Amino acid sequence: MEIFPLVDEKGLVIGKASREICHNGSKPLHPVVHLHVFDAMGRLFLQKRSMLKDIQPGKWDTSIGGHVLYGETIEEALRRESREELGLETFQAVFVDSYVFESEIERELVHIYQTIFSGTLHPDEEELDGGAFFSFSEIESLISRGVVTPNFASEFKKYKQALLNNFFTEDL
Repeated sequence: MEIFPLVDEKGLVIGKASREICHNGSKPLHPVVHLHVFDAMGRLFLQKRSMLKDIQPGKWDTSIGGHVLYGETIEEALRRESREELGLETFQAVFVDSYVFESEIERELVHIYQTIFSGTLHPDEEELDGGAFFSFSEIESLISRGVVTPNFASEFKKYKQALLNNFFTEDL
């Protein structure tokens, strides 16, 4: 059974709860990590969520995303999720921002990071149905077609310029 920390909006741990409680509609605030993985050409890797996921199965989503486990730091969770989802071991993560995301069934304190990676990614076949690098215009097309998670769509729209500004000097 996975246990998540419960946090206030500043990220201070105020309790703990199971995954089931965090996803049952009662909406206790719990932390998650997102890592946006860019290639040298400025394309963003999106993962294709497994059809077995309980939330948003089969949709395109953030490169790496996952829950922080109780007793784990944000950085530890970011490294663990990166290994588990894409086999990504060595990378330099740059902090972008944190925000609260609320859906019909949960409420998350999302910690956004990004990195540039030039190696080979190895999507975990049990967690993901693959993934691919996309230009920003291709991502906007995916969003308009409704084939990305609502969380990724809102995050991309809100932070698109910040993601560009951290690494690239011209719009992609």
